[in-house]
Amino acid sequence: MTGETDRLEAAESKLLFQEDALQQLSDALVAQQARIDKLEARLKALSEQVADQADSSDESPDQPPPHY
Repeated sequence: MTGETDRLEAAESKLLFQEDALQQLSDALVAQQARIDKLEARLKALSEQVADQADSSDESPDQPPPHY
């Protein structure tokens, strides 16, 4: 029975290793998704800021500055 016991222990060891690896990958995926969400929010804010600046500069392109 030692052969069967050794095989069972090896299978349990592999299973524990796979469960640990799966948990690490899951944690990494969650962290990456959080980072992607944050970057998307920053990109949206910057895009809106650029669009607002472009809109404000397009309002009166032919008028001279106020000090003229």
